[in-house]
Amino acid sequence: MKSRWALVITISCLLSATLWVQTKSALASDTSGWIDILPDESFKGWTRVAIPPDKALDPVSQWKFDKARRIIICEGDHGHEWLRYDREFANLILHVEWRFTKRERLKGYNSGVFVRNDADGRVWHQAQVGAGNDGFLFGQTLVDGKLTAMKLNPKPKVNRIKPPGEWNIYEIWCQGPKITLWVNGGVSSEFAVPEVPKGYLGLEAEGFQIEFRNLKLKLLP
Repeated sequence: MKSRWALVITISCLLSATLWVQTKSALASDTSGWIDILPDESFKGWTRVAIPPDKALDPVSQWKFDKARRIIICEGDHGHEWLRYDREFANLILHVEWRFTKRERLKGYNSGVFVRNDADGRVWHQAQVGAGNDGFLFGQTLVDGKLTAMKLNPKPKVNRIKPPGEWNIYEIWCQGPKITLWVNGGVSSEFAVPEVPKGYLGLEAEGFQIEFRNLKLKLLP
């Protein structure tokens, strides 16, 4: 039991040195086979889900789509929630670019990108989005069928996050039991979730204005 717990929950403190080598994004390396999942103005195929899931949603949506610029805008002013893409996936690469709207004297910028969530978000795996937090994975997964908090990674050796107002690129690889986060040129975080082989992806609203673009996925075998 102890070794299994370590596999699922304890995130490796000694990642291979190759993880810190500057690399191209998967999208830049091979542009074939990607599926564009940006919504239109109706957000058909996407659903707002409250965080926590038993909390009532604000009746006013904070999500908008700028058709001319092909950008999702989250105003961050109508409660804590996530925008769920209404299709489950197992193995994939999710490519997403994001930037916060810079505000003078504002601190604590916060949002996230989810993969392999269950439909209501009680099971969740998040690539943390923020300013100065280096990019890491954490969440609440299943261990022996029970909801269990995932410990944070050690601080990445390289802080690849750009400041508010600048675009960042995340690629999240979900393959077999492993989730890996690639940030602006290199892998920053990884862990195993062997009891959650598939789930939903989504974007988080957590009180700050943020934009998302180039939301694409590539299915993996």
